[in-house]
Amino acid sequence: MSGDLTELYQQVILDHNKRPRNRGKLPTANRVAHGDNPSCGDQCSVYLRLDAGEPGHPERIGDISFDGSGCAISQASASLMTTQVKGKTAAEVEKLYEQFHHIVTTGETPEEISDLAAFAGVHTFPARIKCATLGWHAARNALKGDPTPATTEKHTD
Repeated sequence: MSGDLTELYQQVILDHNKRPRNRGKLPTANRVAHGDNPSCGDQCSVYLRLDAGEPGHPERIGDISFDGSGCAISQASASLMTTQVKGKTAAEVEKLYEQFHHIVTTGETPEEISDLAAFAGVHTFPARIKCATLGWHAARNALKGDPTPATTEKHTD
């Protein structure tokens, strides 16, 4: 990865950490899930409002927010995740998660560069993969209506 690209990615992460998007409890949420990363101490709660789709169309995330505490990677990743999944269906979120997971575990970025690629460098720090994916795991649980807290210790990533 070029130095300029690495610097750009670092700026995206720092910006989302310093000025998180969609932070705070969402009063209109109809799904909530919590996540915990015991190895780092990160905590993340995801609040989302699923909006019913038109007949024959799936529900979509009408609004989403997160709250919690933890390292810069976990907080920036949760912030960026909320911007990426708003308006998406559960299937679309799952596809985005798979792309994100691939990025953070391999460092490979898709041909179409997106803000998710900012986390490509995480793959060189395996313990930080759990930090980066925590908010995603909580969001996926919220989408499923699964009240079980998401924990990075249950996942092999």
